[in-house]
Amino acid sequence: MNKYDFIDTELARRDTANQHRRLRNVTPLANACCEVDGRQMINFSSNDYLGLSQHSKLQTGAANFSSQYGSGSTASRLICGSLDCFSDIENKLAALKQVESILIFNSGFQANVSIIPALTNSDTLILSDSLNHNSIIQGISLSGCDKIIYDHNDLDHLAKSLEANNHRERKLIVTESVFSMDGDQTDIDRLVAIAQEFNAILMVDEAHATGVLGHHGMGLTAGKQVDITVGTFGKAFGSFGAYIASSEKIRDYLINCCSGFVYTTALPPAILGAIDAALELIPNMDDERRTLLDNASYLRNMLQQLGYNTGNSTTQIIPVVLGDESSTLAMSTKLEQAGIIATPIRPPTVPEGESRIRLALSAAHSREQIDTLIDVFRP
Repeated sequence: MNKYDFIDTELARRDTANQHRRLRNVTPLANACCEVDGRQMINFSSNDYLGLSQHSKLQTGAANFSSQYGSGSTASRLICGSLDCFSDIENKLAALKQVESILIFNSGFQANVSIIPALTNSDTLILSDSLNHNSIIQGISLSGCDKIIYDHNDLDHLAKSLEANNHRERKLIVTESVFSMDGDQTDIDRLVAIAQEFNAILMVDEAHATGVLGHHGMGLTAGKQVDITVGTFGKAFGSFGAYIASSEKIRDYLINCCSGFVYTTALPPAILGAIDAALELIPNMDDERRTLLDNASYLRNMLQQLGYNTGNSTTQIIPVVLGDESSTLAMSTKLEQAGIIATPIRPPTVPEGESRIRLALSAAHSREQIDTLIDVFRP
């Protein structure tokens, strides 16, 4: 036997199942377009919801911070990498999110996969929405805790599960506010009430709401009694990294006990400069948010009129659920031939029989580009 037989076996299986992923060279362009392997296309797969990744102020901010602080932070924040611009950004964001404190992490995946084990012990019960992101699933797995996967957005199921396990000393509820594959939302107010009733810690991932929804685009949890909010800078903020919004007590605990924070080099100054610039822009982008959500509503309605299933989407993420994998791949090919990038999502990312084209809109999309997309979906 060859020591790499397992690799050959898995890649062969993926070839047979038409699931072999490969990288393609992408060059971002203006107006929600990109060049893929040398061909210009309209991008309906990006999470650049406000179009800020190409904004001159973010580029200038990145250059200015790099000039001032250098190209790297040189260490973890607990060693000597906690540049003074970190606290400036964290304080600005805390005021906007209406929370006591913010702690910047290097990515949303890193945050979820390391915060969940830090908050739990062997006696903890985790209650997780069935459609939570893979990073949450991995974090739960690493925690080694007992878990209950409650039915998607079924808060009655969640409450009953907590009632039956109310004797557990430590309980953690984990959910997304806007779900990445379905584009639907959860009821934050009721989640807060349930968490308070059963003395559970409530952790909400706001990756796809940050910048887009809530007061000044600060997410659905802004101003709410949520214990821990995870948000990202790599989507609507047009940059990279993540943040944790919480009380000062929880921030202090994570600085000391979260391995994903303690043992990693801090974000580089250029990234922090872009985040800082985005923080200046986003609170004043109500017009862009309105355009984004109006376009999403228009696209959903048009697709539904054509007979497509867009699930329970209410946001800029719109799934076109086609069911079987072959139809999904065929539609993806049709879209690509028409000059459109739109990601096909298949099991295991989504359940069997729920393969889909996942459309992600940006405020940078024109109505003409959206109509071009709709025309490809016409029978």
